[in-house]
Amino acid sequence: MGKYNVSSRSYDAADPQSIEDYGQKMIGHTFYDIYESAKDDRIVQEKSEAGNYAVSHAKKNYKGGMGNLVEECHFGYKANSDAEADFPQAGVELKTTPYKKIKKGYSAKERLVLTMIDYFRDAEMIDFNSSHLWMKAHLMLLVWYLHQEGRNDIESTVDFVQLFTPPPEDLAIIKDDYAKIIAKLRAGRAHELSEGDTMYLGACTKSSDSSVRRAQPYSDEPAKPRAFSLKHSYMTYVLKHYIMPGKKTYEPIIKNNKVEKDFESLVIGKINRYKNTSVDELCLRFGIPKEQRNAKQLEAMLAFRILGVRGNHAEEFEKAGIVVKTIRVKANGTIKENMSFPPFKFVELANEEWDDCAFANYLRDTRFFFVVYQMDYAGSYHLAGCRFWNIPHDDLEHDVREVWEKTRDILREGGLRIRISDKGIVQNNFPKQSGNRVSHVRPHGKNRADTYPLPEGTHLSVISDGKIGWPDDTCYTKQCFWLNNSYILSQLSE
Repeated sequence: MGKYNVSSRSYDAADPQSIEDYGQKMIGHTFYDIYESAKDDRIVQEKSEAGNYAVSHAKKNYKGGMGNLVEECHFGYKANSDAEADFPQAGVELKTTPYKKIKKGYSAKERLVLTMIDYFRDAEMIDFNSSHLWMKAHLMLLVWYLHQEGRNDIESTVDFVQLFTPPPEDLAIIKDDYAKIIAKLRAGRAHELSEGDTMYLGACTKSSDSSVRRAQPYSDEPAKPRAFSLKHSYMTYVLKHYIMPGKKTYEPIIKNNKVEKDFESLVIGKINRYKNTSVDELCLRFGIPKEQRNAKQLEAMLAFRILGVRGNHAEEFEKAGIVVKTIRVKANGTIKENMSFPPFKFVELANEEWDDCAFANYLRDTRFFFVVYQMDYAGSYHLAGCRFWNIPHDDLEHDVREVWEKTRDILREGGLRIRISDKGIVQNNFPKQSGNRVSHVRPHGKNRADTYPLPEGTHLSVISDGKIGWPDDTCYTKQCFWLNNSYILSQLSE
């Protein structure tokens, strides 16, 4: 497009449509174009010839830099953290948010932070419609831009500008999420808040220093600062379903935009209607062809059919980032499989800290939907029930943390050791299942030769009881964290 030029800098700050129309003038232009135009029109003043404004807003550690630039350079008001909406007369909140290209299309780059949680004020604000959160979120002007690795965001182009209000079916779930968060505040459990507690609305940590804590009501235990946010998975769905034209969407569990106040109870009720029904009977009931009855994901497929979804993705689960796991319980009441997670890179893990490490953040943020099948003594599996689950705070912060820190320290300090038996069996000194009730570390590669490099300057210590050695002591077979099968069974029992 040509040079960014706004012929008229006027809009009606009391009219949402006028604000949206004026915002859409940015489409197709970079943030630097918007800044340059504002500088030419003397809307922003530079402190020196070096261009301090653009340089400071473009810094990677300036969170919200592009949002502040849009507020000041395009809409012409000073960026602030006021409690009221950005356009109070119109009730419109301005949110500038990035998205990114992935293998299968596009995704939101991050969650959308709405407003800080005030533990004392919000603990008393039970009515969602009167809340500070709803004041910020009931009508948002979303400004989307494509973030690309290796390019500064100030060079990115504004691609979409659109007013957005969560639709009624989403809002019912958001209200239920809000009630769960407030219930924890009122129970003096703000320190146990987790994004895995809820579906669309999260309580994300919000501090550049992970050691910062705040007082909370009803408890002497300090809690991390947190903010209400729309989850990354929900924002990805908003981008694909409401913003991008012609993008693929998924079939909903709740049909015809019906509003359900308690989504999770609805889902559990649907599954439980078929409780004790055998897998074979479910296949006949839902018309699963014989050639698909040996499929690896058969039990998950049946769960989705019970929920009224023809594919293996449900709209509500995609919005909430809910991970569906089917679990087979043997006739003797045990579970064969442990629950695995993606392999970790040794170099990255060695440089992480617990409060912001990839594995802990995944468990903090993720809500699981377990669908359980029980084997009878004749060898047939029957649907036993289901449960929504996220890892309890104490289990994560104590048991899982212990395993993670031991693993990190082994890698960081160059202490990884293996013993190779005369038959070629390899044993390492990563945390074992027998040493922790919740978690352990095990291989997760295609084979022994599927490896990741060890941290620079560290080497693998190898003891061989035979003639079989290790070809390269600067790398090792891919590993991942697992949740113990006995632990998962205990959570299902609860």
